[in-house]
Amino acid sequence: MSNILIIKHGSLGDIAQACGAIQDISENHNNDQIYLLTTKPYFDLFKKNPHIADVILDKRLSRFNLIYLYFLMRKIKQLKISKVYDLQNSSRTSFYKKILFPNSNFNTWSSSETTIPKDKTKEEFDKKSVLERFNHQLQTSEINIKHTMFPDFSWSCTDISKIKSEYKLEKYIVLFPFCSPHLSQKKWPYYNELIEKIKSQYNDQFQIVVAPGPKEINESKDINALCILDNGKALDISQLSSLIKDSSFIIANDTGPAHMAAHLGAKGLTLFGSHTTAYKVSIERENFKAIQVNDLAKLSTDKVLEKIILN
Repeated sequence: MSNILIIKHGSLGDIAQACGAIQDISENHNNDQIYLLTTKPYFDLFKKNPHIADVILDKRLSRFNLIYLYFLMRKIKQLKISKVYDLQNSSRTSFYKKILFPNSNFNTWSSSETTIPKDKTKEEFDKKSVLERFNHQLQTSEINIKHTMFPDFSWSCTDISKIKSEYKLEKYIVLFPFCSPHLSQKKWPYYNELIEKIKSQYNDQFQIVVAPGPKEINESKDINALCILDNGKALDISQLSSLIKDSSFIIANDTGPAHMAAHLGAKGLTLFGSHTTAYKVSIERENFKAIQVNDLAKLSTDKVLEKIILN
């Protein structure tokens, strides 16, 4: 039995995208111990993942913090890792490679860097979608692929019956009208107008709710929808997963919860401006679709409304 390390630091949407690749790695190493290196926001979440034996915390302190770096690398080296699957593929993880396996190829360190096609430049390869890049990385690393292109994030769910009872949730639509302040181009500005049209068209058959993150609670007061919290605090990731999975429909900006919804099998719609494409981030699934426009401010509520499919 060998020890295998997977690296996935974040972010939330990226975690949801990577869970199929993690499952494939685990199933191809079914006689090995699978460890996963991640950051604090996702440490407890990955503890629930049935395909991982244990989780290692990376505080991601400065690379110049030599004491921290020494203890982190010592902890990993003590595990006598035989192979690393770098699903983060960042400059930081490339730096870790130089310390842990300085002369390695894809046989010991699988990453987009070590598995890039010989006839492609990095810029050309990066034009592929996220899941296509994972798929190529793992196939080149001799992993049999079953789940990578079809991530299933349902392992992240938990029981939210108390929350649903508190808010009397039965048939409901979840909106995610938020985005990072520095990414305002990802934010569609007409959610309140859409809410009124949904209520009118469906005769108030569906509750319309929002589930803000910790830094979005104040902003949620500007949205004319029921705000779902747990004792006044934002839902944790597992609670949010369950709220999404049990919903009638999701409407979201290009945010982490949108990617969760896509890989939870939820019905829904995400709205894309010019910042990236739905193809590039692998968000369109059987039940989850995208509207892509050059300028979200010019996307009308009627265009969004006609794409909403409710039973």
